[in-house]
Amino acid sequence: MDSETMIELCKRHTLYAWSQTGAVDPLPIARAEGVYLYTPDGQRILDFNSQLMSVNIGHAHPRVVEAIKRALDDYPIFVYPGTATEPRARLGALLAEITPPDINTFFFTLGGAEANENAIRMARLFTGRQKILSRYRSYHGGTNLTMQLTGDPRRWANEPGTPGIIRVMDPIPYNYSFGDTDAERTENHLRYLEELIAYEGPQTIAAMIVETVIGTNGILPPPEGWLLGLRRLLDRHGILLICDEVMCGFGRTGKMFGFEHYGVTPDLFSMAKGLTSSYLPLGAVGISDKIAAYFQDHMYWGGLTYNSHPLACAAAIAVIEVMQGEGMIENAARLQPVMRAEMARLAAIHPSVGDHRALGLFGIMELRRDAKGTPLAPYNGSHPAMNQLAKFFRAEGLFTFVRWNNFMCNPPLCITEEQLMEGFAIIDRGLQITDAAYEG
Repeated sequence: MDSETMIELCKRHTLYAWSQTGAVDPLPIARAEGVYLYTPDGQRILDFNSQLMSVNIGHAHPRVVEAIKRALDDYPIFVYPGTATEPRARLGALLAEITPPDINTFFFTLGGAEANENAIRMARLFTGRQKILSRYRSYHGGTNLTMQLTGDPRRWANEPGTPGIIRVMDPIPYNYSFGDTDAERTENHLRYLEELIAYEGPQTIAAMIVETVIGTNGILPPPEGWLLGLRRLLDRHGILLICDEVMCGFGRTGKMFGFEHYGVTPDLFSMAKGLTSSYLPLGAVGISDKIAAYFQDHMYWGGLTYNSHPLACAAAIAVIEVMQGEGMIENAARLQPVMRAEMARLAAIHPSVGDHRALGLFGIMELRRDAKGTPLAPYNGSHPAMNQLAKFFRAEGLFTFVRWNNFMCNPPLCITEEQLMEGFAIIDRGLQITDAAYEG
């Protein structure tokens, strides 16, 4: 199918997410391989965002493709979730090996939003409490419940929603500041949280959910000491810690899971995206032993038709084996200083570049309007130069997300240093557009 026909039929007969379908301009993709996408017309596009920060091992890895084909012959394509299958058994055992010692039980879902939904349900059933703390600079999914856990503007049109969600500011809010150093931010924010918990009544709060490393709202690692301090604060009040690892898990940060950077093990954590590298839909909740023991003799009031789907479980096993066997997590850690150095180089020569961050291959560049650091586009807004930059990236063969005043740098973990530099060369040329809008 040619590009024009593909786009026309998709727009006529399907609804696009987070979009006015009449205004959407979808990128036509015929195939993908490694770190590249290809249009029906033959244009090669460097995937600098791993699609939705999810194709962690790269596209069409032959070992995973072959494993999925074998699974079609070797296992039942579908059986109901009350059965036992070899892929389910093997994946559960494999996840127990790669997660902390206290996490040995997993509940499988179709994606990250469902994983977060079920983590919240488990927390409420286990504690007998109903309130959930979440943060404003967060995204946890597009369902009714997870939209209310979400703090960013995608929540607004979905309100009112599930009750009992208490949103708090982050240690690094958008404008307000808890301090200039990590030590100040950690101390001040934890004091703020402790007072807020007192206002809400700690005996009413089941859990706090956090993206271990904030994703679409800024690629923001927590300040040093904050997550450990949060863990201790919540423990004092019997409040569970839920880490959303949907985006930052499975090697993205240079470790298997983001929380491994901070010396903390959550009570529950959600995973998806990189779990199968998005080859097939699958999510999961990692459950600590104390909570898993509770559900040995208490009903778990939750279920999904496609829970533990054999084909998806088989894909996940193959993805994890490829990720570990080919050193992709180590590659993300190795390329972190390369990405940071390239971001710093561009900031030195392009006045429109403001803040920039990378943890592993989880990166972002923020663009500014002036030397005071005013964002080039406002919160939940845009700017003509940002729109032009997005068009330039597309025309030059670079796929990434351009949002508000920033753009993402989250390539597949299999990327080489040469391919990484290919992406930054395109970015270098594109930043001339935003430099022209700089009011220096």
